Amino acid sequence: MSRALSALRPPVSAALPLPKAAGWPASAQLAQLGSVLCLFRAEGGELSGWQQAVAVHACHRVDSEGVYESLCFADARGRCVWRLYLLPDSDFLAWDRLVAGLPVQAPASGDASVGERLWRRLAGSLGGQRWRVRALRLHAVEQGHGLGASATRLSPLGAATAQRIARLEGAEAAMSLDDGPGAGSAATRQPGAKHPSGFPPQPAH
Repeated sequence: MSRALSALRPPVSAALPLPKAAGWPASAQLAQLGSVLCLFRAEGGELSGWQQAVAVHACHRVDSEGVYESLCFADARGRCVWRLYLLPDSDFLAWDRLVAGLPVQAPASGDASVGERLWRRLAGSLGGQRWRVRALRLHAVEQGHGLGASATRLSPLGAATAQRIARLEGAEAAMSLDDGPGAGSAATRQPGAKHPSGFPPQPAH
């Protein structure tokens, strides 16, 4: 199984871990979600927000283009630092099981016009809060105490949904949302030649 982009909890001897709110999902629960769209800050890695977060809630957004479900991970100051979006490619049953144990919160903003989306993206860039999106599959690592991720290929419907979400969030795609690694390919932490997506190739299993 891929161990790409691994973000492991600091060892106990290095620093005390941040306390987590009730309902904090285990790495294994996130791994069961299948393909998801990850929203993360451009200055950090795909999993840096997961390391910073201390609480999570489910979010439902409705606009003129459809309904979007996501998991918002917030830091100790209540700021969203990481978000996972449900995609047509995701495991809906696993998603529902996870969301059932979380508080639900409606987003502050509703339907955003094209101009509002462009302004949101510009304001984020000027304020140093640029966001990116990437389609990922999450993995439990280090016996469930850490989280890893690998890029994943989306179906045409999943890619179209991911592109709409990226526009909605005013985020940049970290790679083409409809051109992920082929079946059986994976990203690892081992050094080596880089795939055009930024991941080193690995033989299919």
